[in-house]
Amino acid sequence: MADNNDPVFQIQRVYMKEASLEQPNSPAILLEQEQPTVDIQLGVEAQQAADGMYEVAVAATVTTKIKDRTVFLVEVKQAGIFEIRNIPQDQMQAIMGIACPQIVYPYLRANVSDIVTRAGFPPVHLAEINFQAMYEQQQAQQQQPAASPIITKA
Repeated sequence: MADNNDPVFQIQRVYMKEASLEQPNSPAILLEQEQPTVDIQLGVEAQQAADGMYEVAVAATVTTKIKDRTVFLVEVKQAGIFEIRNIPQDQMQAIMGIACPQIVYPYLRANVSDIVTRAGFPPVHLAEINFQAMYEQQQAQQQQPAASPIITKA
């Protein structure tokens, strides 16, 4: 029988929380022959949903443009509900910033590719992400003290 103080980390559900596609310059932009530029922005959010239950969401915004005109804009937020109990508090941020996004991200990648393909465009394949490196970089940025002003006396 499991001890009530044993650590618990379980996926309860993975789901697409939000998805949108915009093609503001269609159909004219579809006749363009130039290669579009692609900009991809990613973000991770985490919040407590209930006692011992947490929602972690990974969001992607993919914007493709030809010159200054948008070809398409896709925004997808993929989320998961995780049961996390009896984990030391100092490890909780890392679990929600690394382990949970690593589980959710493959679903996000598939949904972005599917939406773009169904819109009639070649698929956009999001690159693999090292969430540990991303998390460590964010932690390092938060730890840096704000630059103090240099005061000189004349």
